[in-house]
Amino acid sequence: KDEQAAQACLFRTLENNPVNHNTDHIARLYTVSKDIQQQLFQYGGLPRLFMKQVITFQECAILIRQPAIEVMSYLSQTDYTRPVNKYVLYGKFGVGKSIILSHILHYASLQNYLLVHIYWGARWFKDMKEVATSVLSPGCMDLPIDAGMWLKQFKIQNLKLLSQLDLKVTKDYSWNQREITSQSTPILELIDFGINRMKYACGVVDALIREIKLASTAGKCKTMVMIDGFNSFTSNHTRIFDDNKMIIPPKKVSLAIPFWDITKDDWCNGAIVLSVDEKANKERRESYLPRYLLGKEGFEHLDPFVPILVEDYNATEFDSMIEYYKDRKWIRNITPSGQRELELITNKNPLVLMDHCKFL
Repeated sequence: KDEQAAQACLFRTLENNPVNHNTDHIARLYTVSKDIQQQLFQYGGLPRLFMKQVITFQECAILIRQPAIEVMSYLSQTDYTRPVNKYVLYGKFGVGKSIILSHILHYASLQNYLLVHIYWGARWFKDMKEVATSVLSPGCMDLPIDAGMWLKQFKIQNLKLLSQLDLKVTKDYSWNQREITSQSTPILELIDFGINRMKYACGVVDALIREIKLASTAGKCKTMVMIDGFNSFTSNHTRIFDDNKMIIPPKKVSLAIPFWDITKDDWCNGAIVLSVDEKANKERRESYLPRYLLGKEGFEHLDPFVPILVEDYNATEFDSMIEYYKDRKWIRNITPSGQRELELITNKNPLVLMDHCKFL
């Protein structure tokens, strides 16, 4: 038993609080509790293949990696009275950017950040639920159901914090002749209105983001903006068509506009952690570098930012994952030469390794 415990210590850490993670924990797995999974990832955030693995293994274990520790160390040292810092994760497809973002999101939640989280930016422009001509933003298109779902996600992720902060709306918002959200209405009421009246959900998201920026700058709350696949916002391709059957770019999608706005550095008391990914846009896929993926406009919009490269597993991380798979009985009776072969076949890429080890 002692030997087993010692072996477990090699690839696991008992420190399940990301706030306490440091360089000593790198290349070890920590377990995310069911409550946190329900709170943070109920509407998405963990990649689909990874979620299948979570269900199979009956636990959500995240590998602690250098980029996550790096971002968290920056966040702990930031002067929040200054304009927001931006951190952009980049790297090849499948190196684990989304999982690292999930780790940072968990950290931010425990540090009482208000979470403004989009788990995959491109889905609004490719897999939207419904498109309608905007009621409140002339010339734009609404995604009412997606906006309503995002509001639900925002509410679940931040419910505990919102009930403590008691944030209020700073001005009147008129939705139509009868319905109005008056000044000093609690933010939670505004969110509930958007969820119940999805026709106005995009307008509510816009108002909510504006109020969050004001509240953060006023020092009422600390905000973490996290968007996976941010370069989808700078793409020219969407599957959204207007009434004339013309393709609408993201800047004409009313749901995307507030998130473009909150990634500016005209506010403080927060942080912006983004990722750029080749799969997030259609026209730029030859390189994974931020300048290329974001394009000129997107790069200038985010500049200055801290680029953080995410790479394939190193030897220690690869060994930890293999040990974890063995522990879960996902891999059995593998010889050292078999392990070496797996290392060479997958090139230590996290996604390829997960794919090669999955159930046939």
